[in-house]
Amino acid sequence: MEALQEAYDARAKKLNKIEKVKELKNPQEAFNVLEEYAKNGYASIPDEDKKYFLKCFGIYDRPATPEKFMLKLRIAGGFLNADQAKVIGECAKEFGQDYIDLTTRQQCELRYLRIEDLPIIIKRLEAVGIDGYQTGVDNIRSIMCDPLDDMAFDNVLPSHKTLLKLQETFLYNSEWISTLPRKFNTAITGSLSNRCNIFCHDCGFVLAQKDGVYGYNMYIGGKVGVVGKNADIFLANEDEVIKAFSSLTDIFKRFGFRDNRNKNRLHFLVKAVGIEAITSAIRENAGVDFASAGETMTKMDSNDSSQGKVQLRDGSFALHVVVPSGIFSGSDMVAISELSKKYGNEQIRFDMEQSIYILGVKDTDAILTEPLFDKYKSLNTPYFNNLIACAGTEHCPFGVIENKNDAINMATYLDEKVPLVSGKIRMYWSACIKGCGIHGLADVGFEGCKAKIDGQTIDGVNIYLGGKLVSNDGVEGRTVVKSAPLKYAKYYVETLMIEYQKYKKKSESFESFNDRILNQYTYANIGFMMKLGAYLRSKNIDIEVGFSQNTKTGKNEEFEIFELGRKLYFKLAKKEAYSAYDRFTNILKKEKLENIKDIVPNCDENIAILLEKILNQKEENRAVVFSELTDLILL
Repeated sequence: MEALQEAYDARAKKLNKIEKVKELKNPQEAFNVLEEYAKNGYASIPDEDKKYFLKCFGIYDRPATPEKFMLKLRIAGGFLNADQAKVIGECAKEFGQDYIDLTTRQQCELRYLRIEDLPIIIKRLEAVGIDGYQTGVDNIRSIMCDPLDDMAFDNVLPSHKTLLKLQETFLYNSEWISTLPRKFNTAITGSLSNRCNIFCHDCGFVLAQKDGVYGYNMYIGGKVGVVGKNADIFLANEDEVIKAFSSLTDIFKRFGFRDNRNKNRLHFLVKAVGIEAITSAIRENAGVDFASAGETMTKMDSNDSSQGKVQLRDGSFALHVVVPSGIFSGSDMVAISELSKKYGNEQIRFDMEQSIYILGVKDTDAILTEPLFDKYKSLNTPYFNNLIACAGTEHCPFGVIENKNDAINMATYLDEKVPLVSGKIRMYWSACIKGCGIHGLADVGFEGCKAKIDGQTIDGVNIYLGGKLVSNDGVEGRTVVKSAPLKYAKYYVETLMIEYQKYKKKSESFESFNDRILNQYTYANIGFMMKLGAYLRSKNIDIEVGFSQNTKTGKNEEFEIFELGRKLYFKLAKKEAYSAYDRFTNILKKEKLENIKDIVPNCDENIAILLEKILNQKEENRAVVFSELTDLILL
């Protein structure tokens, strides 16, 4: 604990402004006068309540929709029954412009709510066991788990009941309402498949096995898009899980940093003192010498979305309902409730990819004839089945791009240009650097930013590649294209999808294709090829210069550039640039490069310059990094 105290003292020189706001009152005071605010109107609400205290109860003032609020609901593990879904839907229809957002944390949000209506809405929801307590700001947020917990064939340890026990340690408890330095996200899964992004939380309990016993390995210090660290702790039963959780949250409350809010998550405390110091403190604070970690068993990515349904232990099915970008409605939620009663077991689940399961369905053919499935599909195309997009500028003050419809528009474009009958592509969109769309874990991720064209600032995205939800306990993607103008991004991604379509094995996922093909290349090469393919198509230059199934350039940019030049020259000229090569250069040093325009008179000027820069007779004059060439192929 000494290391934690030293780290805390080093950062305790000042408090951030939110910590000073917290000193003004007990958050419960703001919630208790909600009816007075409703009676007296929006202007009667103090700034500190709008900006902070009401958020402790999921009530968010949204500047993007003036004088209207968002209500974030706590849906523990995404578990919802038909009656609860009906009331949520009715509230959205009556008070919130019939709009619902499904989130990546298995929750839902109502929007466009007036302060005058909030007390009525809250009472209706509370009557069916739903509220927004501690779903915002510096609280232990809603806990995630496998939406098919206890019912799926790949579920080993049912965990939702343990989740509820964890929740009891802090929920509605004044000692835990707004007393943390920052938000604290938790997840637990006892399944072999990762249906809840288990590795990217402040605290994750992951199915594991040790000495023949099934339990949980503890992962800590993750956050949006950042993979947590294995704490080398194995928890053999529910009691140990609760003790470890209580110990860690207490440590975070006592020693978490309270200065720079951008660096106050548990992740930064772990980074400051090291994982060994934190895990030692967890054991000491709990008074339990927890066993060292076992073997993590959650190693599979869920494929339910690629099938449209998955059989459950009782022989019925969990029917998947794909909700692109999580844009849903109250009317549709009421319809889901009715279908759950008519065809299922009245149980509904939200998943981490902003979609829904209807559980206990026996007649899957019959339910798919219902009108809801004219609007949503149980099995969509690979571009839509796993699509995620956070709120964006329409609803979030941090959003840099619109995001939700940007994601849908790209998926629609790719569907038309590069149709796929099978496969899996996880495209995750975040509207800003905060990463609520978990873009860093995507096969292809998008992070909203600003870009420039001819000096004009426009919407853009940073494009990421290679994120994983499960392999090696989760892997964060890397940037392949920075500040791509949003209007061009779809053309860059189209290049990747053409290559995926060309090389993929039957039903192969993009993740597997990336491991097998793209991982042979540098990220700089991949980003350049994305742009080059888009440029060639825009100029109607009908040649293929994509990736190869086997390359021997060894992720060396200089070698990759020369090989690209050779291939491009040969495709255009129908002959080699030089008569002989020694790996990645020409052997005959005095042999001159014939200008491609002399061979192909109508050759694109920029491509001609590109080839000269790549294949120049003098090696010292050649481009050695892709950034030297990018300006030649901008759209």
